[in-house]
Amino acid sequence: MVDYVNKQVIEENENRATRRVKTETHLSDGRTRLYRLAAVCFGMLCILQVTLNISLKLAFCTRRVVEERELVVPTRTVLGCTEGWRLSGSSCYFLSTKRKTWEESRQDCLERGADLVVVNSRSEQKFLTELNRNIDRVWIGLTDRETEGTWKWVDGTPLTTRYWGQNQPDNGAVLIVHIGEEDCVVINYGYPDPVNKWNDIACNSQFNWICEMVI
Repeated sequence: MVDYVNKQVIEENENRATRRVKTETHLSDGRTRLYRLAAVCFGMLCILQVTLNISLKLAFCTRRVVEERELVVPTRTVLGCTEGWRLSGSSCYFLSTKRKTWEESRQDCLERGADLVVVNSRSEQKFLTELNRNIDRVWIGLTDRETEGTWKWVDGTPLTTRYWGQNQPDNGAVLIVHIGEEDCVVINYGYPDPVNKWNDIACNSQFNWICEMVI
C-alpha cells in the first residue's frame, strides 16, 4: 500500500514537472515570437524613416531648384542684356569704343554672338541716335556692295524703311576727291535732323559700330 501511494506521488510530481516544462517552453516560445515581432516592427520603422528622409531630401532639392529657376527667369527678364549692352525692346545693343572698318566691325559683332544692327522702326532709329552723342559716326548693318543702289541688311532683308540724312545716299558725289564707292552706312550724329541721320560712306573707313542681339 505504501508502495502504491509513493508511486502515485512520484507520478504526480513528474506530471507537475512536465506541465511546468511545457508552460515554461510555451512562455519561452511566446517571448521569442514577441521579440521577433518587435524586431520586424523596428526594421519596418527604420525602413520608413529612411524612406521619409529620402522623400524630404528630394522634396527640398526639387523646391530649391524651382526657387533658383524662379530667381533666374525674372533676372533675365528684367536685365535681359549682359554687362556693356543696352536693352531696348526685344534686343540688346552694344556700342563699341574702338574704330574699325565696316567688315571688321561686323566680324566683331559676330564673335559676340550678334551682328551689326538692323533698324526696323522709327523708335529703334531714335533709340540709336540717342545711344551716345560723344561719337561722330557708327556703322550699322546696311550695305549695297552686292548691287549698287540695292540696299540690304546683314540678315539679307531688303531696305524698306529709310532714315537717310539730307541728300543721302550720294555715293560720294559731293566729294571733291572721290575715294571710291560708298557702299556701307553709318549713323551720322552730326546731322541736325533728330532721326534722319544715315550716311553712305566707303566701307574701308574706320568708325565705331553698333551690334544688335535679338533676345
